Amino acid sequence: MFFSLASIIFLFAVIIPAAQGGKVLVFPHDGSHWVNMRVLVDELHSRGHAVTVIRAADSWYISETSPHYNTVTVDVAGGANEDFFRLFVSEVIKIKRSKGSAWSRFALDMELKNKFFELHRKVCEVIIDIFENKELIKSFQDAKFDVVLTDPANGGGVMLAHYLGLPLVFNARWTVHGEAHFAIAPSPLSYVPLPPSELTDEMTFFERVKNVCFYTMRMHLYKQVVGPHYSAVSSRYFGPEVDYFSLFQAADLWLMRVDFVFEFPRPTMPNVVYMGGFQCKPAKPLPEHLEEFVQSAKEHGVIIMSLGTLIGELPHDMADEIAAAFSSLPQKVIWRYKGDRPATLGNNTLLVDWMPQNDLLGHPNIKVFISHGGTNGIYEAIYHGVPIVGIPIVFDQADNLSRLRAKGVAKVMDVSELDRKIFQKVIQEVLNEPSYSMNMQGLSRLHRDQPMKPLDNALFWIEFVMRHKGAAHLRTESYRLPWYSYHSVDVILFLLTIALFILLFFAGLVWSCLRLCLKRKVKSD
Repeated sequence: MFFSLASIIFLFAVIIPAAQGGKVLVFPHDGSHWVNMRVLVDELHSRGHAVTVIRAADSWYISETSPHYNTVTVDVAGGANEDFFRLFVSEVIKIKRSKGSAWSRFALDMELKNKFFELHRKVCEVIIDIFENKELIKSFQDAKFDVVLTDPANGGGVMLAHYLGLPLVFNARWTVHGEAHFAIAPSPLSYVPLPPSELTDEMTFFERVKNVCFYTMRMHLYKQVVGPHYSAVSSRYFGPEVDYFSLFQAADLWLMRVDFVFEFPRPTMPNVVYMGGFQCKPAKPLPEHLEEFVQSAKEHGVIIMSLGTLIGELPHDMADEIAAAFSSLPQKVIWRYKGDRPATLGNNTLLVDWMPQNDLLGHPNIKVFISHGGTNGIYEAIYHGVPIVGIPIVFDQADNLSRLRAKGVAKVMDVSELDRKIFQKVIQEVLNEPSYSMNMQGLSRLHRDQPMKPLDNALFWIEFVMRHKGAAHLRTESYRLPWYSYHSVDVILFLLTIALFILLFFAGLVWSCLRLCLKRKVKSD
């Protein structure tokens, strides 16, 4: 009798949350962006929501099967393949190390522009394939999804949400037009630096000039790269009067992967929810072999190094210089590296194909994190209070590290100057100068001192949008205004015109009075 009652209670406990759960359609951005999107997907699943993830046939990171989500695989190549990024990063390292001319770097930027032009073209092919598949579209409509969750680094989810008439939530740091704040929030260029300019919020006159010029050129470049593709899709399916970027600006909620211990202070909007570091969590115990290695370092401590998934290996001579620098240190080193074993590798260095990075950073014996400056790793280091030696390679990495350098928690070096002596000197400076560790621990305390965990905050707001079928009351309609109305140029011109008419009226009045006086004077004479 008791067993039957317990079984019924258990069934109710399972069924009721599932019945109350919503349906979430996810259109992610592949690559490392999926790493943090998956955190949201897993948490949504754990709260009883049914999650469906759209993936391209050649998806790099997104598994076709998972216990946490269902997938819809579109039989079109998405374009974000591993080979492109690895080859591009390899070329960047080669040009930076050769200290190539400005022309070489410009040519590299143009190559990157062309590659991303192609990437967004492929994304639009995926969108069109979905829209033209009437059976698939009907299945989406019949599923009665509550919300579309997407990364606006590509426009697929934006277009799909508009087509299906569903509320739209962003997991954002970047949009197709660059840093996400610039799409919706007032962003005065006098003190809001445009990533990746590597400027701070305290700019000199010439730095402000640089920021304005950088903004103008970048916005033009972004429009060249993405405009032709998304404009064509928008015009074809929604009509020529719909501007594709206004669909981004109309999103109900922006979950911003930013915390103001990292970001500089700036204006924001009511529908922006900050969840920087939402993927961070307390460290778990290390695997036995790693724990033994870490403990063997004793009072000297351990350095960990990872340059992200894109940089699994380095040129042989560069790897040898890094290994030689490590071998002369008293610390133990754990280095995530997939290349050939460097000839100069010391006994104090452990090479691994993969490391539990968050768990290592949370270990009390870890002294320094050597990183490429990826956002996920940066926030894990902030969360656990570990100072950074940064080696930026590409994309936003240099800008991310420049923000940490400005806060006194990181030392940054370029790959062009990386040799064993300089590298060792930089590591020792971060190890031996207490301010780096103290400042990072201060950031960690600030980051952790929040009324709600960033992940819980993000999930609350996703569910808020699902419950209320959107969040239009938090969204400004300013994006619908033409630029001259947004900046009140028409109002200023109107007021200046009135002022001019009043001035002319009084000038005419004075002139008439003068003429009248002159006439009377002539008559009296």
